[in-house]
Amino acid sequence: MRLDKYLKVTRLIKRRTVANEACDAGRVQINGRPAKASAEVKAGDHLTIQFGNKDVNVEVLDVQETIHKEDVTQLFRYI
Repeated sequence: MRLDKYLKVTRLIKRRTVANEACDAGRVQINGRPAKASAEVKAGDHLTIQFGNKDVNVEVLDVQETIHKEDVTQLFRYI
């Protein structure tokens, strides 16, 4: 799944356009490398997202196209 879509589905970033902008600005990394919005995300990847002066580190546990809001915590784990 594309990185920008994964960020939206998991609600780590609320909108896909905002996820695209964050990737273009270099604020999203996959496994320690800056990632484009079109990068593929798979289970086991480590994502780092920079929100201002705060970094959010998560491990991808599962990739699903759609999921209910209540079940979204099954897709990733905070590190």
